[in-house]
Amino acid sequence: MADVLDLDAEVVRPYLDELTAWAAGHAETAPRTILDIGAGTGTGTLALARRFASADLAAVDRSPGMLDRLQAAAAAAGIADRLRTVQADLDSAWPAAAIGTADLAWASSSLHHVADPDRVLANVHGALNPGGLLVVVEMDAMPRFLPDGVYPGMEERCRRAAAGKGWNAWPNWTGHLERAGFTVAEERTFAIDLSPAPPAANRLAHRILGGMRGRLADQLPPEDIAALDRLLDPADEEFVLRRSDLEVRSARTAWAALRLTG
Repeated sequence: MADVLDLDAEVVRPYLDELTAWAAGHAETAPRTILDIGAGTGTGTLALARRFASADLAAVDRSPGMLDRLQAAAAAAGIADRLRTVQADLDSAWPAAAIGTADLAWASSSLHHVADPDRVLANVHGALNPGGLLVVVEMDAMPRFLPDGVYPGMEERCRRAAAGKGWNAWPNWTGHLERAGFTVAEERTFAIDLSPAPPAANRLAHRILGGMRGRLADQLPPEDIAALDRLLDPADEEFVLRRSDLEVRSARTAWAALRLTG
């Protein structure tokens, strides 16, 4: 999973820059402190550090291994002196003393993993300074990589099969945010359409298609299994790591929610 997160960040960096610019447009003032909730390997942390060059950042994750990778990435990016990492399981308790307060909170593809998101959102609301901003982001579906006409419908059938197994399921967060005391300023869908795909997309496609083959085999028709086998076989001319025709098509939905003053 850590490798997939890092590859995804490399592939969709233009979208991340667009997303953080959108977040900056909703912030009342430039944030001095930023909290990344469920930071993983730091996709959001590093993007936020690029956007808000004078802010200090705190990254929370329950995985020490993820946080180790984030610290290494922060050192390589020259922002280690601006970053604190906090190892915590938000299903157990909110680590208020370790986190402190923030002007901007960020929860990308993490909120749907917690057992009680309404409690976590209430905790985030309490941790934000008056006028603070929370950005919640979710991936709409697995990305697609094959151009039209190559194994038509296979990736869409894989997406439906994954959804049927509850992969990455999340609700519309608007009502949850409002119940926690936030005012939702905007809900927006960001389309990702990269053609031709950047070089790292081949490795990302290989990991995602391999995951589909391993986890969805009992849900797919034989022709889709055969297509995946060809795409994953280094000896086959269809091998995904050698393809030069890949595209990246995906979408993310984001909510900008404010803790209003007064």
